[in-house]
Amino acid sequence: MRYVDRCPSLMNILPELLAYGLVSGLALLVDMSVLLALVSRAGWNYLPASTLSFVAGGTVAYALSIRYVFRFRSVSSRRLEYGYFVALGLVGLAVNAAALSVAITAVGLGLVAAKLLAACCTFAANFALRRQLLFSRPEMS
Repeated sequence: MRYVDRCPSLMNILPELLAYGLVSGLALLVDMSVLLALVSRAGWNYLPASTLSFVAGGTVAYALSIRYVFRFRSVSSRRLEYGYFVALGLVGLAVNAAALSVAITAVGLGLVAAKLLAACCTFAANFALRRQLLFSRPEMS
């Protein structure tokens, strides 16, 4: 018996995970573009620049996620949902900053490699939190 046959929830989550991966890739492109522009052209330090670039990417992720990724929405107010999405993004921002800082200062990676590693960590945290808390199927009573 295959693993997916024993774990039907994997088949339910896989399309969302793949779509979220594509959306996150586009958001990462925005994030990286803003980050590199702020650091290399505007002379910003990488940590404040990564905060602003992360917010820009997060806004793109929200817009595309509600349109193309998640089928269920737990919050009826779109304003409140966006607020929660951003708040959960702050958890992702902390993961992003910590991973970026460790990768650069402790491991010695360059900015782009460190950002890609941080993006993987952030992707996992954001998908799990957002899907579970904002975009999961409502419980049937």
